[in-house]
Amino acid sequence: MSLKNKRLEVMQFLEKDVDALMEKYLIPVDTIWQPTDFLPDSEGTDDTFFEQVREIRELAKELPYDFWVVLVGDMITEEALPTYESWLMDVEGVNQVDGGGNGWSKWVKQWTAEENRHGDVLNKYLYLSGRVNMKEIERTTQHLIADGFDIGTDRDPYKNFVYTSFQELATYVSHNRVAKIARKKGNKRLAKMCQIISGDEMRHHHAYSDFVERIFKVDPSQMMMAFHYMMKQKITMPAHFLRESGGKIGTAFEEFSNTAQRIGVYTSTDYVDILQKLIDRWEIDKITGLNDEAEKARDYLMKLPSRMYRLADRMKIPENSFQFKWVEPAVNK
Repeated sequence: MSLKNKRLEVMQFLEKDVDALMEKYLIPVDTIWQPTDFLPDSEGTDDTFFEQVREIRELAKELPYDFWVVLVGDMITEEALPTYESWLMDVEGVNQVDGGGNGWSKWVKQWTAEENRHGDVLNKYLYLSGRVNMKEIERTTQHLIADGFDIGTDRDPYKNFVYTSFQELATYVSHNRVAKIARKKGNKRLAKMCQIISGDEMRHHHAYSDFVERIFKVDPSQMMMAFHYMMKQKITMPAHFLRESGGKIGTAFEEFSNTAQRIGVYTSTDYVDILQKLIDRWEIDKITGLNDEAEKARDYLMKLPSRMYRLADRMKIPENSFQFKWVEPAVNK
């Protein structure tokens, strides 16, 4: 049996559990938080809305330039959701056509619906803050969606689930750190907003990690090879093609990444920490029934974190802030 057919067979076998997994890891629409829970009430008849907007704008002055760059980059990454959904809908085993779609396509759609709220709430907050250039942000967002991305997984569900397990934990780290910075600056509204987003990301991380655990039980060698492949080529961040207006694809990503590292929101050490957490979560040192190639892949993965920590320690991050069009000027207003 070809690898493609084996993966399809495994996806079909696991599909029977997807409804239960959605109930475990996703929250009903009528129960989960919505962006309006964290934003000024525009329906009020008194001046409460305008008072709350003034408060948002005053507190926004206390947050430094690099913080705004990171918050904007995080929001744009969340707003590029159409790209992620279209990619996942094309994964082998995900069928959105026959009879309204199979369990996997229902997962992707409901996961997308939850994720959609993140960009919504951050976008509205940034608009109200008065600290950013929304037209430039909107252009960058449109570019990122139009340019698409290639995360190196093709249509392989095993590789895609490794990617999403990793990436959901990375976004948890980023939003959680942003929340802590906002809280230290006295911005409780923004802190709560980013904290609850990070909670969603952690829940989704657990879901995708659960998918991988189940695959390890039925196809351990090929799942190990997929994990090895993804980590050897390195995880491509969703915003890898980030660019500002007038720029070429990917030209803004490195500076955005440098900014996130400079203020400690997401660092190269965090990348290695996440890898180690996945190794521990999936207990790859204890997995049995591996073929020779998969055994070699496991050995590589077990040694990889220590090698990468040494590299992370030697990385130098530029001290000076890059001038983004998203946030002008590079001083507090």
